[in-house]
Amino acid sequence: MIYTELNFYSKALTQTVTVNVLLPEKKKTEDGVGVVDGTYKTLWLLHGLSKDHTAWLRRSNIERFAEDYGIAVVMPEVGRYWYTDTSNGEKYFTFITEELPTMCRGCFKGMSDKREDNLIAGNSMGGYGAVKAALHHPDKYFGCVSLSGALDVTRKNRVCNLPEWRAIFGFDLQDPMELEGSFHDLFAEARRKAEAGVELPKMYLWCGMEDTLIKINRDYHALLTELGVEHTYEESEGDHSWHWWDMHIQSGLRNLLG
Repeated sequence: MIYTELNFYSKALTQTVTVNVLLPEKKKTEDGVGVVDGTYKTLWLLHGLSKDHTAWLRRSNIERFAEDYGIAVVMPEVGRYWYTDTSNGEKYFTFITEELPTMCRGCFKGMSDKREDNLIAGNSMGGYGAVKAALHHPDKYFGCVSLSGALDVTRKNRVCNLPEWRAIFGFDLQDPMELEGSFHDLFAEARRKAEAGVELPKMYLWCGMEDTLIKINRDYHALLTELGVEHTYEESEGDHSWHWWDMHIQSGLRNLLG
């Protein structure tokens, strides 16, 4: 694999950003220098709440998995902003779903823009971001992987830092439950898309039974089943940690890529 770090000024975020990228080597020249030949699929891989764009490279075997499948992997930085166009003006959802793909495809020859060549995945907050992107832009991705996804931002039965939540989702927000039914509510958006007959990306969801997010993931699985949305849901032993995410990103890729 070819590893590179991409730095550029983001208009959506009005700041310089850093993105880690893995690119497949389709063949070798006689002197051993890697050469990309043809087009390839891309995995847009999102980090969790307390991590950054380096997390997947440092804590998992994603480079080896990507090499096995011959795919590119793009790992952006979004801080703690829940892959959302925030009240403060930083457009993280726009950055992830529009600006970043355009920039990467302009920089890296062979990175396909076809729906069937793009999938999105993430862990924890990144699982939320991946499902959010898949629901709102089903024309951009054929598949989505959520590992221990924090899939409910309405915060049912969970506490949150309300000032932080307001900066992200709306300064007039008085209670996280006000997000129910909004653009940010993955339960409501799945129902809207399914009832409208929209073809959604195939989803793979995993959560550990010792994870505090297990009920949310079971509830989302039940909703997708009720709506007839194509997906695979798995749960097993495991908590909210990299040992399990490293294991089950493989399961997600296998499920979607064969």
